[in-house]
Amino acid sequence: MASDPQRVTLAKVAQTAGVSVATVSKVINGRPDVAQQTRDKVLDLLRHYNYGGYRDDLRSHPTVELFFGFERLSIYHTEIIQSVVDAGAREGIAVVVGRRGDHDPTADPAAWARDLAAAGRRAVIAVTANTLSPAIHEALNRVRMPLVLLDPESLPDDSIVSVGATNFSGGHAAAAHLLSLGHRRIAYLGGTEHAWSNQARLHGFRSAVEAVGARMPGELVRHAGTFHAAEGIEHGGHLLAVDPAPTAVFAASDELAAGVIEAARLRGLRVPDDLSIIGFDNTPLAQVTSPPLTTIHGPVHEMGAVALRTALQLAAGEKIDSHHVELATQLVVRESTRPPRD
Repeated sequence: MASDPQRVTLAKVAQTAGVSVATVSKVINGRPDVAQQTRDKVLDLLRHYNYGGYRDDLRSHPTVELFFGFERLSIYHTEIIQSVVDAGAREGIAVVVGRRGDHDPTADPAAWARDLAAAGRRAVIAVTANTLSPAIHEALNRVRMPLVLLDPESLPDDSIVSVGATNFSGGHAAAAHLLSLGHRRIAYLGGTEHAWSNQARLHGFRSAVEAVGARMPGELVRHAGTFHAAEGIEHGGHLLAVDPAPTAVFAASDELAAGVIEAARLRGLRVPDDLSIIGFDNTPLAQVTSPPLTTIHGPVHEMGAVALRTALQLAAGEKIDSHHVELATQLVVRESTRPPRD
């Protein structure tokens, strides 16, 4: 293998591949008008010669990009990072974390994809509020970079591989728990209103409430716009100001639930004596709130492992069993829920 990339020119790569210099340039720049067989041959030579960062040791020292389409990460996102990094350590894979604030693939998808390929990434695992644009998918395809969406907030089409949780079932379980305690006036505090995961949790929750003949009037349903605690305080306060007030609140994340607990405290309400609260995700935050939070366990560590394994299978050209995988959620009962006073 050539050890000095400075001695390798595009002409040398082109001569060895039996193509023109222009064709090699097209491959490097992610142009689509190159036959796949030719593209594969050129990329292999670029890695062989270590040209421009195309390393030849990708198989022995593979890396995966864990990309977040958010500038502000939550506690839940740190759990995702931990899950993928742990899975990578078991597989001998290095995980590199990027976020939109550092790199914006929407600005120049082709350049972003080329940079990932040049840095030796084998695949991209993306956590984002919206399904990545067709231009980004095309740019990744050009450099043969498989993509897996992890816990997508928007439902991807059948061509996109995703790993998520059973959000509808989780919302249904949250409502069933509160209903079993005797609550009937229950509020829902969601995150991003039109996000698929948020809507699935709401619809699952609503289906359980309406199945027992209870109602969910519009004033008891709010969407905070994000899943962060600060919005939980603000929007939780609005829900608690409704007359008559709800006896229980289901928040679509543990951070939102923690915000509602604080909103209740500011109004002199005690949890769970005056108000029951249930969250979603079962992050470490749920164990340190006061009182400890009843929540829906999201299988984030299993999701991270499945996403990484699926990404590596795609990178190796292997067939996968399903394009969309949903792992089961589970109710975790702690101290923030109890029967209503009345």
